[in-house]
Amino acid sequence: MPSPLFADRPAPQLPAHDAVDDLIHRTRRLRGDVDAVRRDAVMFDEDDPQLRWQRALCELAVHHLDTLDEHLGQLRAGLPGPRAEDTASEGEEAPEDPRAGSLLSRVGSAEWNLLTDESSWSEELYEIFGRPLGSALSLDDLPSVLLPEDQPVLTAMVTGCLVDGRPMDGEFRIMRPDGGTRTLHMTGEPVLDTEGCTASMWAVLRDVSELRRSEQAVTRSRASVQREEHIERTERRMAVELQETVLPPWRGSLRLPPQGPGALDIAAHYLPSASSGLIGGDWYDAMELPDGRTLLTVGDLTGHGIPATSAMVMLLGALRGMAVAGIEPGALMGHLNQVLETSIQPALGSALCCRFDPGTSVLSWAQAGHPAPVLFRGGAGRILPPPDGILLGAAPQAVFEQDEVRLFPGDVLVLHTDGLTRRGDRGAGPEALFALASRFAEARTAQECVRGVVEEFGGTERLDDACVLVARIGA
Repeated sequence: MPSPLFADRPAPQLPAHDAVDDLIHRTRRLRGDVDAVRRDAVMFDEDDPQLRWQRALCELAVHHLDTLDEHLGQLRAGLPGPRAEDTASEGEEAPEDPRAGSLLSRVGSAEWNLLTDESSWSEELYEIFGRPLGSALSLDDLPSVLLPEDQPVLTAMVTGCLVDGRPMDGEFRIMRPDGGTRTLHMTGEPVLDTEGCTASMWAVLRDVSELRRSEQAVTRSRASVQREEHIERTERRMAVELQETVLPPWRGSLRLPPQGPGALDIAAHYLPSASSGLIGGDWYDAMELPDGRTLLTVGDLTGHGIPATSAMVMLLGALRGMAVAGIEPGALMGHLNQVLETSIQPALGSALCCRFDPGTSVLSWAQAGHPAPVLFRGGAGRILPPPDGILLGAAPQAVFEQDEVRLFPGDVLVLHTDGLTRRGDRGAGPEALFALASRFAEARTAQECVRGVVEEFGGTERLDDACVLVARIGA
């Protein structure tokens, strides 16, 4: 609504219809592109907080573009010149914007005359407030439809406008007769009489409810992403600390027993995946048993993060205890299967348990759905024929067979989890491990063998984490 305050000022030069039409066209085309991105985002995982945030940003962008389109439409409506329907080709109807009605209905105007106490509202403003035509609210009654906590905002705006002559610019929420709540953005200024006194006040009120809801959704989504990222970082740190506490902190080769013929020179390494969030339940371990024999084991539990790492700690503790008690590898696997079956959080896992007797040079071993050890001898490698065994936790009362193989001085035994040689992970398969046979034959320590494995398989593009343990039979 024009203000008499500016009646004596020359009208500004208005832009041409073509320029405004071009802006409207560009705005609507951009809105279509953003809307297409928003629709495509719905096809992806609804539980992904990052995608929820992106969709919320798209919603907010769409609302901003709708508002821009609305203002440009109002500007164009006030320009002199040909109407769209007048410029359409003969026999061709002018295109209609299906949103035009709803956009214009979100903006209304009002003027309150302080001398006559009259209130003049546009039809759009009645629709925004949900009131019948002719029931405009006076300035004194207007606060009654506001939420109580927003009434001081309106009072300050009106007081500043009428008393101090300041323009109004602020937001408040109203309660409609139907129970709905709307957020309105109000701008306006005082209208002065010939003596410079305030005679009336006019204002434009815009319904920004959807825009504010979109902004709140963006804020909530951003907070959700930040919160989940913080939780993920915390859980990863805890999983790493738990893993590092349990896995032997070797900084070189470990010789078991410390001296004498048939001593095992042992080294191991953990290879993380490319994704920092995939700390899993892989383990390796070696320890000297009370009877002088040596335990060698590797394994992998399903899952990642703290649950998998915690289950790994529990299972590895049980394995060590049973090995110290003298339980054979095959029977030990059966007991581990029962441990997983009866745990509070059931899981599946693969494991390999070996027991080496330095007196006889015999390796007794059993496996539960796990890659068999690879034995390197005389510059060549071969996979040991695996005894029967299924995944731990897959079936109750499962039976695990046990096998034996004699090792000789210079032999290199490689135990690993399946993440090391899984095909598709840099294209590396078991043959890439066999290719290291000549290097193992020339190595003087188990640590040199592990270094070769890490150089071959330890790239940052790994799809899954893995463990490798190398045992070299001393002369």
